[in-house]
Amino acid sequence: MNSTLLDQLIEPFAQCLTTDAARKVAALRADDALQHRVDELADKANRGTLSDDERADYDRYLAAFHFVTVVQAKARRMLHD
Repeated sequence: MNSTLLDQLIEPFAQCLTTDAARKVAALRADDALQHRVDELADKANRGTLSDDERADYDRYLAAFHFVTVVQAKARRMLHD
């Protein structure tokens, strides 16, 4: 999914954020276990040793993180306007 489409899909959601909700969204972080798993998969991807299942998991994690990053950017923009 390209960023423009993702941005268009997220915009109506972002417009519903209260200031408090925007702060919470901007502060979201992966928990330690999830971050460890993603780091582990990233290392394997860099070495070219991911299995097919691991590649699918890693791709899903990256897509989810991209989505959260775009939502967080919108939340931060709202807080600074």
